[in-house]
Amino acid sequence: MYFKLVIILLVLVVEAAEGFGFTYNGFESVTFQNDSWSGVMVDGLLRLDQGDIFYPEPVTFKKDSSSGSEVSSFSTTFVFAIRSEYKTLRDHGLAFVIFPDQHILFSGSDNRNMSNHVFAVELDTIHSKDSVDIDDNHVGIDINGFDSLKSATAGYYVNNDPRHRRKLNLTSGNPMTVWVEYDGGRKRINVFLAPIDVGKKPQIPLLSLKYDLSPVFNETMYIGFSASSSSVITFHYILGWSFQMNRQAQELVPSLLPKLPRIGDKEVSKLLTFGVPVMAVSLVMLAISLVVFVMRRKKYAELLEDWELEYGPQRFKYEELYRATKGFGKQALLGVGGFGEVYRGILPSSKLDIAVKRVSHKSRQGMKEFVAEIVSLGRLRHRNLVQLLGYCRRNGELLLVYYYMPNGSLDKYLYNQPKVTLNWSQRFKVIKGVASGLCYLHEEWEQVVIHRDVKASNVLLDQDLNGRLGDFGLARLCAHGTDPQTTHVAGTLGYLAPEHARTGRATMSTDVFAFGAFLLEVACGRRPIETQGPEEDIVLAHRVFSCWNRGNILEARDQNLGNDFVVEEVELVLKLALLCSCSQPATRPSMRQVMQYLEGDIALPELSLLRLYSSGLAFVNDEGSDDVELAYQCSYVPESTLLSGGR
Repeated sequence: MYFKLVIILLVLVVEAAEGFGFTYNGFESVTFQNDSWSGVMVDGLLRLDQGDIFYPEPVTFKKDSSSGSEVSSFSTTFVFAIRSEYKTLRDHGLAFVIFPDQHILFSGSDNRNMSNHVFAVELDTIHSKDSVDIDDNHVGIDINGFDSLKSATAGYYVNNDPRHRRKLNLTSGNPMTVWVEYDGGRKRINVFLAPIDVGKKPQIPLLSLKYDLSPVFNETMYIGFSASSSSVITFHYILGWSFQMNRQAQELVPSLLPKLPRIGDKEVSKLLTFGVPVMAVSLVMLAISLVVFVMRRKKYAELLEDWELEYGPQRFKYEELYRATKGFGKQALLGVGGFGEVYRGILPSSKLDIAVKRVSHKSRQGMKEFVAEIVSLGRLRHRNLVQLLGYCRRNGELLLVYYYMPNGSLDKYLYNQPKVTLNWSQRFKVIKGVASGLCYLHEEWEQVVIHRDVKASNVLLDQDLNGRLGDFGLARLCAHGTDPQTTHVAGTLGYLAPEHARTGRATMSTDVFAFGAFLLEVACGRRPIETQGPEEDIVLAHRVFSCWNRGNILEARDQNLGNDFVVEEVELVLKLALLCSCSQPATRPSMRQVMQYLEGDIALPELSLLRLYSSGLAFVNDEGSDDVELAYQCSYVPESTLLSGGR
C-alpha cells in the first residue's frame, strides 16, 4: 500500500512538472472567452471573423513575477483555414497571440513599445503600404507591435532540403497546420507551416528567431487568436488546437477534426449574367497562357534523359540557375576562362551564394560517362577544395554549380602590381592548403582524381583567405592502382609536364609538375611563362634555377614581399618547386611527400645532388628539350574535344 502511494505521488509530481496543457481536436461543447466582436462555434469549428478569442484561464509562463524570472519553454500547434466566397477578394489574416489581459489595446503609435507585453505569430494576407510587410502572403513573428521582427513568404521545406521550399497560399481555403515553439533554455522561437495532408511537422522551420521573451511576458498571460476582417464574406476557422508548457504539444489528429463548410452555390441568374462573359474572358486568357507557357518552356528548356533521373539533387533546374544569375546578365559575370564563362548567383529557394560555370558541349558522345564523373566529384569533401554542388544540361551547354568564394581567385593578388597583395604567412597557408587538397584527390578519396589544371587562377580564396582548389572541368577519375585512360592533351601553357605534352596521358605526377609551377607563381609573383623581358627570364623555372645556381635563390622571390618573410620557408618552397619541375616523373615527389616537406616532417633533399642528374630537370635538360618545348607550346584543348572520346 505504501509503495503504491509513493508511485501515485511521483506520478503527480511528474505531471505537475510537465506543466499546463490541453488538446482540442475540434471544439464541440467547448467554451472560450471572446470580446464584444464575433467569435462563434460552428459545427465544432472555432470561427473568428473579427476581434479576439482566447483560452478562459491565464497561463503561467514564469515561476514568479520578478523581472529576472525566465519564461519557460512552450509549444502549440493549430489547424486553420481562411475561406472566402470570392477567390479574388483578399482580406486580413489571423494571428496566434499571447497577451497580458483579455484585450489587445495598442495602436500604431505604440508599435514595439515594451510595455505592450504582446507576442504574436501572424498569418498575414494583406500587404500594407504603411508597414514593413514583405508581401501579401507571409508568416511573421511580432513582438510588442504590428511590424514583424522576422517574416517569410508562406511555405514549407520538403525532405529536409533547404533548397526545396514549396509555397502555400494562406487564402486558398485549404486547412493548414502551424507549429509555434519556444525553447526557454536556448531562447529560440521556431515557427513551422505545412498543409494538413503532409501529416507531420517539417524538419526545417519556416522561421527561426533567437529572442529572449522574458522581458516581454508577465508571470501569467492569456493565449488565443486575433483576426481582423473588413468584409462579411471572409471567415477564419480554427479546426483544432493543442498547447503545452515545458514539452512538445500533442499532435492533432486530422481524422478527428471537424469538416469545413462548403461555400454556397450561386443563383442560376448570376451564372447567366456573369458566367458567360467570364468564360469568354477565361478562354482568351487560357489561349494567352498557352502561348506564354510554350514560350516559357522554350526559354527554360533543358536537356534531361532517363539516365539522369537517378542523380536527383545533384541536377539543378535551368530555370533555377537562370533566376539565380538574373538571366546570366553582365552584372553577374565573374570572369571568362578557357572553358567558359563563370557567373555569380543566389539560389532563390535557399539564398545560397553559388558560382555557375557555363561549358560548351556540342558533342553528346561520352556525355553519360562525363556527367557520372561530375556527380562523383560532387561527393568530394575537403576544406581546401571548392565543392561542386551539381550540374545542369541545356541544348549545347553544360552548367557546373559550385559554392561561391567571396575573395575570388589567387592570381589577382599576385600579378600586374595588384592593389592588394598577400603577405608571406598568407601565401604559405594557401600553399599548404592546396597541397593538402591535392593530396586528398590523389591518395585519400575513394578514387584517384587527376585534376589536370592546377594553377593560381584555379585556386579560390574563401572569406578567411584559405586556399581552395577548384575548377574540376578537366578532372578525371580512376581507381587506386590503375592509370587514367585520358589520351588528349589538356591544361594550360606553362603547367604541362613534358610527358603529358608528348603522350597526352595525365597522371598524379603531371599534377605534381603543375603544382611545382604553382609554387613558383606564389613565391615569385609571376606566371610560369612571361612573353616580355630578358630571354633568360621568360621561363620562370629557368630564372629560379639560375638564381639557385648562383647561390642566391631568394633573389627570385616576389619583391612585393619586402623583408617580411621567413627565409627558411621561402627557400623551402622555391627548392621544392624545382624538385617538382623535374622532367623525369620518377624524380618528382608524391603529394604525400610534398605535404611532409612543407610541414617539416622530413627534410628536403639537397638540390646540389641533382647536378649529378641534370637530365632530370626540365629546365636544364638538353636531351629532352623537344619535350620541354612541346609542353610550353601547348595550349588549351576545347571541352567539346574532351567529350568526344579518348577518355
